[in-house]
Amino acid sequence: MDKPPLKKAFTRSGGSGQADLQERFEQLYIAVEQSPVATAITDTNGHLEFVNQRFLDVTGYAREELLGRTPAVIQSGETPDAVYDDLWSTLQAGRIWEGELLNRRKSGELYREVQTITPVKNTSGDIVSYVTIKEDVTRRRAQERELRLMAAAFDTGQATLITDTNMVIRRVNQAFTDITGYQSHEVIGQTPRLFKSGRHDVTFYQRLWQTLVDTGHWQGEIWNRNKYGDIYPLWQSISAVPDADGQVCHYVSVFHDIAERKRMEEKLETQAMNDHLTGAYNRRAFDAALARCVNETQPFSLLLFDIDHFKQVNDTHGHDRGDLILQQLAQCLSGCLRASDLLARWGGEEFAVLLHGTGHQGAWVLAERILHNVRGQTFFGHRITVSIGVAEYQPDETHESLINRVDQALYAAKHRGRDTAVASEPASV
Repeated sequence: MDKPPLKKAFTRSGGSGQADLQERFEQLYIAVEQSPVATAITDTNGHLEFVNQRFLDVTGYAREELLGRTPAVIQSGETPDAVYDDLWSTLQAGRIWEGELLNRRKSGELYREVQTITPVKNTSGDIVSYVTIKEDVTRRRAQERELRLMAAAFDTGQATLITDTNMVIRRVNQAFTDITGYQSHEVIGQTPRLFKSGRHDVTFYQRLWQTLVDTGHWQGEIWNRNKYGDIYPLWQSISAVPDADGQVCHYVSVFHDIAERKRMEEKLETQAMNDHLTGAYNRRAFDAALARCVNETQPFSLLLFDIDHFKQVNDTHGHDRGDLILQQLAQCLSGCLRASDLLARWGGEEFAVLLHGTGHQGAWVLAERILHNVRGQTFFGHRITVSIGVAEYQPDETHESLINRVDQALYAAKHRGRDTAVASEPASV
């Protein structure tokens, strides 16, 4: 392949002293050709006379595809005409032009480059050529856009905390302050131990840290303490950030307060488990709790009771009055129970009580207490009584068998005149 035109000019022979001059030109050519800065020389009409190797690397063209042509070959058509108007008016006035152009590689890929174009003048002051040096800034611009997006997300998104590898806090955003109450100057230089609530044991944090070390990421629910001492739940995500060598240099924690969501979940769970009228457990929740007790080894007992002659109350005073009596009865029954006991509305005017860790004797004592308390209270101007069936769970008994026994005991209590309790005999094997 022929030498590039510039090198041909450098290597022309002449008179005396040309050898030294040629050597200097040769060195200059090598320096420009191997420069990491893309360089081009054009004539006054913009035709390319020289391009170096870096120029070829950036554009993707071969040298013979460019020489003699104008830079229009790499123009994308997406740079505003006003930019080129300014470029040429500046150069023709003999001044240096600096600016950014959106060009296109031979592959069709768009790229951004910053250019500096300098007019070259002869001894008479006439412009004889233009020298262009250019830098591909595509990657830099993309990184700048990404950084701007990250900055916007950092300032307006979820609460964010950044630490170094020693877990020392280096930066927090406004959302962090909004949730925790801490201003940035109060936490920078501290560690996240400042926010510990005491709800998690050492094992929890060990598992968290091990997951972070093994996978570079952890997320989950965690309870923290804010500046004012309030303990609240968060959904938190922690990520390890590596440097260019792949070594962890920072940790970024992003989180949001889920207290409202937890309250809503608890409300929905309560609605799903509780009777809408009395607030006691509903039948479905009670059956699930009873099934769990059958699968455990601890003793338990079951009480089943209903209001005596309750149909007469509804028929005489209406169902609204009956509902009020049911509500007050549920409150009365709750006052007789321990925290571990479970009260449920079995259906209509029937209620059930599940007594964890309680045998026959304890169940019988509670049944008598309920009879006494109900008998001695007025329910919206009405005196009512209840009949109760009592049964202790027997090993290897099904919960269907237990319910059948306690139901028969309730029927026996009504048959004996109501306002009484009857204990069921264990089922025969």
